Amino acid sequence: MTGIVHYETFLLTGILLNLTPGNDTIFILTKSIGQGKKAGIISALGIGTGNIVHTLLAAFGLSLIIAKSILLFNIIKFTGAAYLLYIGFKMLTDKSQLKTDNVISSSSADYWKIYLDGIFTNVLNPKVALFYIAFLPQFIDPTLKDTIFPFLTLGTTFIATGTIWCLILATFASAIFSKLKTNKKVSTWINKICGLTMIGLGIKVALSDRD
Repeated sequence: MTGIVHYETFLLTGILLNLTPGNDTIFILTKSIGQGKKAGIISALGIGTGNIVHTLLAAFGLSLIIAKSILLFNIIKFTGAAYLLYIGFKMLTDKSQLKTDNVISSSSADYWKIYLDGIFTNVLNPKVALFYIAFLPQFIDPTLKDTIFPFLTLGTTFIATGTIWCLILATFASAIFSKLKTNKKVSTWINKICGLTMIGLGIKVALSDRD
């Protein structure tokens, strides 16, 4: 009736894929470790919002345009890479981000920007779009003419399980490193490492291809 086949298999496979570390995982861990639990949680919600965009694009066939156009793929890829490099550079140079627990728990952090960073990081990764149009159709009845509802249903399921896992990651990562960050020197080095990690992630995205 829904046009979805082997939903249980999709659910299990989706959970396993969400547990596999990727660019989104690295981004959330970096925010959680560098800026605290709330920043990690908000970044996870931003990633989830980005996945909603990808689900809608896949459902309405727009992701196919990205898959077919090398130029568009590269524009999105390099824009996303540049954005990650910018975030990493800011973490390395902006002293206001070198925070201890007392500062992290205050309202001084720009959580709206963190949320937007999560969205843009995910949306500007064209390989996520390719994943949606390659993975989700495997569980949609090939004889179905209108695939929008199955795409939305599968996408929502994948987003829900992924967001839950990301929230768990953010909570545990910030808890593990919270005591270390009370030391100013350790806090500074943690943020520098996080900044370098973001730069490395940006380089990885820039060097990726469609395969």
